[in-house]
Amino acid sequence: MLQREDNPRLRKNNFDLLRLLFAGTVCFVHAYELSGYEPLSWISQILSSEIAVKSFFVVSGFLIFMSYERSSSLTSYVNKRIRRIYPAYFTVILLAALGLVFVSTKSVSEYFSFEWVKYLTANLAFLNFIQPSLPGVFELNRYTAVNGALWTLKVEVMFYISVPILVYLFRKFSTAGILALTYILSVVYALITNFLAQQTGSGLYAELSHQLPAQLAYFMAGAFFYYYLPFFEKYAGFFLGAGGLILFADYFYSLPFLEPFALAAVVAFFGLFLYIGNFGKYGDFSYGIYILHFPIIQIFLQYGWLSETPWLYLGSVLTLTLIAGFAMWHLVEKRFLLRSSHYISETAQAVSPQ
Repeated sequence: MLQREDNPRLRKNNFDLLRLLFAGTVCFVHAYELSGYEPLSWISQILSSEIAVKSFFVVSGFLIFMSYERSSSLTSYVNKRIRRIYPAYFTVILLAALGLVFVSTKSVSEYFSFEWVKYLTANLAFLNFIQPSLPGVFELNRYTAVNGALWTLKVEVMFYISVPILVYLFRKFSTAGILALTYILSVVYALITNFLAQQTGSGLYAELSHQLPAQLAYFMAGAFFYYYLPFFEKYAGFFLGAGGLILFADYFYSLPFLEPFALAAVVAFFGLFLYIGNFGKYGDFSYGIYILHFPIIQIFLQYGWLSETPWLYLGSVLTLTLIAGFAMWHLVEKRFLLRSSHYISETAQAVSPQ
């Protein structure tokens, strides 16, 4: 395996910025898709939440395998992953479950029902699909789900669980071989479930086509660029050019076996090269923005706030989401991170006297 741990790009990169841009993209697209406001239709023409989510998975593949390889033990790895993802996730689920009683059209006694308990328990276990809605909440909106963006967190957690198993296979057999095999099986799974969804019209197959096996190709492609970083650096221009051409061709003619790797090449290039500054020195707001924007949009739509002025609605949603993400970071997320976390060390340096 190629040496990489002393590579300065692993310390100074643009991944924090990219994640912030991806989270912002999802927020922009959902602001239009959930509202259907025609003046905002341009958003879906130039931005794609699907590509943003896939890009998130690529970045996770790079960073989570790096986190595991740098962990002193499996316990250390698990501890870091829980601290990073669950406190904010727990908070947003609890805030919705308790706070949206004031939004619900049901009485208090009707709201705190078995359906409420089902929502709380299922969502705290990342099983959002079991109970995505709360009693009397957002019933007249285009989508009734409280937080439709959280489905990716279930996939992310399954990625975390798969990493120790995959690394064991890397070490026992071949890193490149297991990466390639997992990648290919993931794409095949996605093709089969998509085919079955089209043939049967079943929503179950459509749902399965978005779950872990199908998304694993993006995660593994991200992992490739971590494990073979020196090789990527040597041929970075080639990877970027080839990746860009494949993505362009894929827009016109589907290239399912090439598209995940091509997207990963482009994301990894801009994540690792052309460094433009430390966007994590004041904290990482991308996660908070991602898990909070959906219910904020839904509340605006339930009450029809600023529906006559879509641009003001968009600006208000984005501003409130950014404030909420900022608060989530400072009040919840960073308090659970270890002192060794680069976010904690970078924040300390940013606020220390020069």
